[in-house]
This record gives sequence, structure tokens and C-alpha cells, in this order.
Amino acid sequence: MKRNVLTVLIGALLILIFALLLFTFQVRQTEIAVVTTFGRPTRQILEPNLYLKWPWPIQKVYKFDRRIQNFEDKFTEDLTADNNPLLTMVYVGWRITDPQTFFPKFAGGSVPAAERMLENILRSAKSAVVGRHPLGDFVNADPAALKFDQIEAEILAQVRAQLQTNDCGLSIEFLGIKKLGLPESVTQTVFERMTSERKVLADQLESEGQAEAARIRSAAERAAAELLSAAEAEARRIRGEGEAVAAQTLAVFQQNPELANFLLRLETLEAALKERTTLIFDQRTPPFDLFQNLWTNAPGR
Repeated sequence: MKRNVLTVLIGALLILIFALLLFTFQVRQTEIAVVTTFGRPTRQILEPNLYLKWPWPIQKVYKFDRRIQNFEDKFTEDLTADNNPLLTMVYVGWRITDPQTFFPKFAGGSVPAAERMLENILRSAKSAVVGRHPLGDFVNADPAALKFDQIEAEILAQVRAQLQTNDCGLSIEFLGIKKLGLPESVTQTVFERMTSERKVLADQLESEGQAEAARIRSAAERAAAELLSAAEAEARRIRGEGEAVAAQTLAVFQQNPELANFLLRLETLEAALKERTTLIFDQRTPPFDLFQNLWTNAPGR
């Protein structure tokens, strides 16, 4: 009896599990889904959870990755605004935003089919934008002259506009230029032009440097002339004061030449004896002849 009850419970559990598999489905955090009824999309699921459905063949669930998917177009050649061939490759990050629209648009939600359409749209938008810009916006010796951000923004805006017009159920999250190239036929010409532009820039910088050097040199010469003029004026002032003092002293000395001679010899002797010095001199040579008089007039002599 117990074995029969256990068998019934196991059977009921299996039936319940089978029913859950038939009538429910789970959408994970990284997924979105579309539910079809007899092959036509009737409901889309955008939030993760456990959902109910009718079993196949009434309803069927198609799940898609809701994360950003990366895609790169082919390395293609287009003409710039100044008729130079340029090879470009761009990358995009895209995601499915409306699975109920995306599913019938691309034959059962085929991601490869969506990427083929993206490639065509990218090629068209890229060709149009490249044709509006000269080669110097892509390849230039002056980094400030490059316009990558503007060009990428223009391509992105054009791609989004086409996707909105076609109503594809997907969106472009970001776009950028991955690779640039030049055909061999124009590589040498472009390099020569870049060399010429770099030389013009170098000549301009050299000219600006010479002008700055001339300005600094002129300012230095002007400052030196001002300092020299001020020093000469100060020298003339000091010379005038000295001549005035000398004139006054000369008038006094002219009245008493012997006193003047004595004072001058004393000043010369004082200057010679400022430091501790051992002198060997001829006492007959001025101003040391003063010692001769002192020696002659000394007490005890």
C-alpha cells in the first residue's frame, strides 16, 4: 500500500513538472523574449521573471540577448569631399529594444540578418559623411585639425535616423571609427602634403620664436640703456658733489700749503697702517719722513 502511495506521489510530481514545462517559461536578467501565437508575435517580455504560456503548437517563446552586441563593418573605400579615396572601418554597439518588432522584421529574429542590414546602413551613412569632409579632417599633421568626434557623431545620427525610419526594433548605443587607410596610389601624395604642412607649421613656429626673441632682446636693451643712463646720472651727481667739496678744501689748502701737505701725508700714513703691518721703509720718503722728525725730536735724543 505504501509503495502504491509513493508511486502516485512521484507520478503526480512528474505530471506537475511536465505541466510547468509546458505552461511556463523563464526570462533571465540578460534576456528579453517574444511570445508567438500560431506563429504571429502577440506579446513581448522585457523584464526577467517566470511567465505563463500555452503549450506548443499554440504558443512558442523566442528569447534574445538584451545586452549590447558589437559589430564591425567591412574596410571599404569612399571618396572625400576633395576627391581623395579613403579606406574606413567603423564599429557599433547595438541592442534589441523591441523584440515584438525585431522578430518578424528579420525572419524569426535572426541576428545575422540584422547585422547584414546594419552593414548596409553603415556603408550608406559612412559614404555620405565621408563625402562631406575633406581628407584633412581624417589625416592631418596638426592634431587640432582632425574632426573624428564630429564625423563619428554625424555617422551615428544618420544610422539612427535610418533605423527609426525602417522601424527595426533595435537601437545603436555607440559608434566609432576603428580603422583608416589610404590606397597605395595616393599614399605618397598624402605623405608629401603632410610633410609640406609640417614644414609650414615649423616655419610659422620659427618665425614666432624669432619675433619673441627680438621682443625680449629689445626689452633687455631698453632696460640696460635705462640702467646705464641712471648710473651715469648718479655718477655725475657724485662727481659734482666731490668737485664741490674738493673746491672748498682747495681754498683752505691754498691759504696754508704746509698744513695741507702735512694732512695729506697723515692720511696716506693712516691708510698704510690700517691693518697690522710690519713696514720696512726709507724714512726720507714721504710720508714716512714724518717718522724721521718724530725720531729726531724723541726724548733722550
